[in-house]
Order: sequence, then C-alpha cells, then structure tokens
Amino acid sequence: MYTVFVVCIVIVIVVLLLAVVTTSKAYSYKHTIDSLEENVHIDQMNKQESNQENKPQ
Repeated sequence: MYTVFVVCIVIVIVVLLLAVVTTSKAYSYKHTIDSLEENVHIDQMNKQESNQENKPQ
C-alpha cells in the first residue's frame, strides 16, 4: 500500500517539475517579427498601387 502511495507521489513531483521547466522555457523564448522592409507581400502591394495610379482614366 505504501509503495503505491510513494510511486504516486514521485509521479506527481516529476510531472510538476516538467511543467515548471517547460513553462520557464516558454517564457524565456524570444519572439521575433519580420520587418516591413523585408516583406515580399508589401512590395507587391506597393507595385500594384503604383501601377493603378499610373493608369490613365
């Protein structure tokens, strides 16, 4: 009976430690964002807008 209780306590402690380690790694991760100058879609939109402005009406 006591061995089952000890095994359960050990499992709970291991799961708790893994959750703490995973959470701390997630908070320390540095997220980055692509700058607007390097965005291909912005360049395409700018070209389309300039082409529409240059078309005669």
